Amino acid sequence: MIDGGLSTQLERRGHDVSGTLWTARLLLESPGEVQGAHEDMIRAGAEVITTASYQISRAGFIEAGFSASDADQALRASIEVARAAAFATDRTVLVAASVGPYGAITHDGREYQGRYGISMQELTEFHAQRLRVLIDAGADLLAIETIPDVDELHAIIAALQALPAIPAWISVTACSGSELWAGQSIEDAAAVVDAAATNADAPLPILAFGVNCTDPRFVEELLTRARSVTDLPLLAYANAGGLWADDEWQGADVAGQAFSDELVRRWIAAGVQVIGGCCGSDARDIARIRSLADAFHDESPIA
Repeated sequence: MIDGGLSTQLERRGHDVSGTLWTARLLLESPGEVQGAHEDMIRAGAEVITTASYQISRAGFIEAGFSASDADQALRASIEVARAAAFATDRTVLVAASVGPYGAITHDGREYQGRYGISMQELTEFHAQRLRVLIDAGADLLAIETIPDVDELHAIIAALQALPAIPAWISVTACSGSELWAGQSIEDAAAVVDAAATNADAPLPILAFGVNCTDPRFVEELLTRARSVTDLPLLAYANAGGLWADDEWQGADVAGQAFSDELVRRWIAAGVQVIGGCCGSDARDIARIRSLADAFHDESPIA
């Protein structure tokens, strides 16, 4: 069971996470509150918590008046804070280092577009910088998430192949039941990840493939299509619906009905083995999804 939207939970705790640094600002100003949000998710039933590193980058920190080394320290701090939350419980909780797309640092919604207009070498090096720091900081695994473009998947895989091996899941974001935001099919994305995981010479330790920060209505079809080209375990952590525009979610289901009992049960029936929530989901949603998942798999609870 993955956690829910860290930014959403921080907002529920009364914090403003707007601005270019997003949740990373609280890492600098109120790390105890970030730890508290992680602990809320653990109490709700999360067995994997994702760090506040999604939007951290050297370029973003420099733009905000900090240094590249400050960005690297913030990446390390995201692991330390999550680890402290995991240690505060009496059960095993894994720390997944959140690795967001290049579009997350542009602050203009390009993680829901792809097609960034930079070279493959630039994109690969961008990811390699952050991955190197997060791996060295001791994350249990990587949550490579919200990837909108198959080209970016190729860049991330190239970066991973040049770094020390670490377990990871890879999750894309889609605009329909069949296509990523950049226009490629979910089958193409799943095939790229599957090839990296099954490479005969140097397979990457990829734990699962799936979708996140995607409208819940599209999840079942996306994963059914993905299953046709990969045997990797499937994961899903949808958002609350809507569209990110003008620095806010528009049309999102703030009442939480996006994560309806019927939809969650259909995802599990479709073969989802790892489940959670994304933007718009808080600890209450995770507790309910956890309960549904356990009821569905009463003899073998979902991961």
